[in-house]
Amino acid sequence: MRLLDRYLLRELLVPLGYCLSGFLIFSIAFDLFDKLGAYQREHLTGLDIAQYYLVTTPDLLVEVLPVALLLAMLYALTNHARHQELTAMRAAGISLARLSAPYLLVGFFLSLGLFTLNELWAPRSAEVAEQIRHRRITDSVVRAATQGDIKVGFVLRGGGTCYFGAYNLETTVAIDTHLVLPEADGGWQIIQARGGVWTNGAWTLFDAEMDIYPPEAGATPLHTRTNRLVVTRMIETPEQVKSHVRVSRLLARPSDAAKRAQLSIAQIRETEDYYRHDPVKMMMLETQFHGRIAAPWTCLMVVLIAIPFGAAPGRRNVFVGVASSIFICFAYFILSRLGLALGTGGYLPGWLAAWAPNLFFGALGLVMAWRIR
Repeated sequence: MRLLDRYLLRELLVPLGYCLSGFLIFSIAFDLFDKLGAYQREHLTGLDIAQYYLVTTPDLLVEVLPVALLLAMLYALTNHARHQELTAMRAAGISLARLSAPYLLVGFFLSLGLFTLNELWAPRSAEVAEQIRHRRITDSVVRAATQGDIKVGFVLRGGGTCYFGAYNLETTVAIDTHLVLPEADGGWQIIQARGGVWTNGAWTLFDAEMDIYPPEAGATPLHTRTNRLVVTRMIETPEQVKSHVRVSRLLARPSDAAKRAQLSIAQIRETEDYYRHDPVKMMMLETQFHGRIAAPWTCLMVVLIAIPFGAAPGRRNVFVGVASSIFICFAYFILSRLGLALGTGGYLPGWLAAWAPNLFFGALGLVMAWRIR
């Protein structure tokens, strides 16, 4: 790496560290003051609160890292311009594209890191955070409700339906299980069980009653009862059931889906087959899918738009860059929320709704950079 690249990276990474730390501290402090009363009612200790914000930090990074990068980029570039460093570099024959290389590299790797966090950690962070918040609740009813004991109903991939009267997302224990399975000859199986659990790669039901209905109308069903029944035809794993629950909750609240991409790509792919018959829900899932991919690449778009703003000749006032960053962040925030809302509502294709902010600001940055090259 050339000496110039190391210098440019150092001048960027130092303010980036300060900006990112400042935004994280401000966001956490603001949220802490807002929820402090709730934490006291939930009897959380200082260690519990620290663990809560530790597991929610990766999800928060998706929001604050692009803003911190934009502010750091504009500060570093306007600072170079104020000391005539950019003019000296250009006079030495270094093109704007070559000067931008280390910045683009930082934007690319930060985007890649955010994408990895989104898929590997962020989907689990909300669940772990809720477990931390309710770990000291003594009320059994409240504790059951917050730890995953919920009603679950869904269509099986192999055909038929499943209903759990109470299902714990963490222990995979199901109470009051009801299965309806189609037979190859046109008949049906109806299975009712007092309990069930995922074990050894299959669902095992306990105290189960099974009625097999022949395809002929009015035929007497065959009734059997067993203490233990392994259901091999129900291939949904606990992770797929958990994904189905999260998708169902989001689809029931379109306003939340319009705010930001909240589902991982794996969760969407695992459950989209259940909603192919519903164009409205498929449009929402498509928007979430593309939004999940597009959101992390905001860091790269930030670099593209910051370079012409900060490297414009004649700019020496650092506060001009700061003011520009505030305007750009506000405009991007509005456009991204508007795109997700239009995609969720079915007014725009999902890919266009999710990628429109990046495409617009990326193209704007390239055009402005071309003008000052």
